[in-house]
Amino acid sequence: MANLNRFRAQYLMEREGIEALLILSPEGFLHATGADAGVGTMWRQAGAVAVLIPADPTIPEAAIVSDLFVRSFKETSHITDIRSIPLWVETATITSLDATDVAKAISDSWLLEGRTTGFHRPTTFDPTECWRQIRIALRDRNIECGKVGVELSAISARDYEGLISSLLPTHLSDATELAASLRMVKSENEISLLRQALNLSEVGIRTVRDTLAPGISRDELSALWLSTIQAQKGQLPLTGVWDFISVGTNPWGSNTVAQYSDIVKMDVGCVVRGYSSDCARTFVIGQPTKSQKHIYDGLLAGFNAGMAILGPGVALSEVHKVTNDTIQKSGLDFFHRGHFGHSLGLGPGTEEWPFISADSPVLAEDGMVLAFECPFYINGLGGFIIENQLLITKDGVENMNKLSIELYSA
Repeated sequence: MANLNRFRAQYLMEREGIEALLILSPEGFLHATGADAGVGTMWRQAGAVAVLIPADPTIPEAAIVSDLFVRSFKETSHITDIRSIPLWVETATITSLDATDVAKAISDSWLLEGRTTGFHRPTTFDPTECWRQIRIALRDRNIECGKVGVELSAISARDYEGLISSLLPTHLSDATELAASLRMVKSENEISLLRQALNLSEVGIRTVRDTLAPGISRDELSALWLSTIQAQKGQLPLTGVWDFISVGTNPWGSNTVAQYSDIVKMDVGCVVRGYSSDCARTFVIGQPTKSQKHIYDGLLAGFNAGMAILGPGVALSEVHKVTNDTIQKSGLDFFHRGHFGHSLGLGPGTEEWPFISADSPVLAEDGMVLAFECPFYINGLGGFIIENQLLITKDGVENMNKLSIELYSA
């Protein structure tokens, strides 16, 4: 299912004065088309796939798809203007299983597909063929001389000049943040996937929390987390799991065996159809020491202060300021963190733009899903973190988590 909102895209493109948007990243491709980008994107080099989205929502999109994935694309995506480029993988389709001459049947199928003498496959893929198909799609829509925004973060300096020269006379501009803004506000389908991923993640956190005791190692906790997720996922289309678990005074995850009064940090996530949850909790084995409680109380104060102002229309930079100022006033005078959270979605990592940072230009919007976090990693004391997954609504903020954010004593 495609999750790109054409009307939101129209608003953002008209605001920027561009006539179309060119999406090049595999996550952007999936978001816009609802179809997997395929193996050609494994190197994250531009030109394996692309989506052209006109600002006018009545003009259809065009997708450039690797030939190996055309059939699955047609079965998955709403986009009907499909232009294929060859990958290195040789393939053929035989229409009759009774063909006595297999070689001739394969040759006939290639002729029907339009393959000509001298056809050859590239080592991986040829980005110039992708650019050629985009140029044709622009011409077909009468915007080849217009202004087109490009997701430039998805293209390397090595390929940039080839893109520019191939699309002349089209005027290209950087639309990286515009493309990210389209993914920033989630559809109901995306919110559902992130909610399911979080619910499963919390099942694993709860199991680890209830198992904590002196003598258990970090790696054993990680294995327990994973086995719990696998056992409880049922029919959920789980596509990945990850964890950053630490035990004891090293916050970076060495295989420490837990002892009484050790801090246990759990920063974990489940990935459902490419959408990763992100939440974290801090536990202590036994009662916290005075130092541990001081650190956690400061982070909790900052977290609660940030939550108190977060909502639709609120600047993410203001949330950062209030959170950091509150932590400093709690007794951690020189504390400063670059960001206190981020958007969640399809990115190659769990942290997506926009960030809850001092320099963020973004106002929170209805439909955004954010991970709001207050971490502090102290060598010699341990890893401390509070992190919830939040849905911004038109009326406020929904905390998607169920587990308490209080420091838990095992």
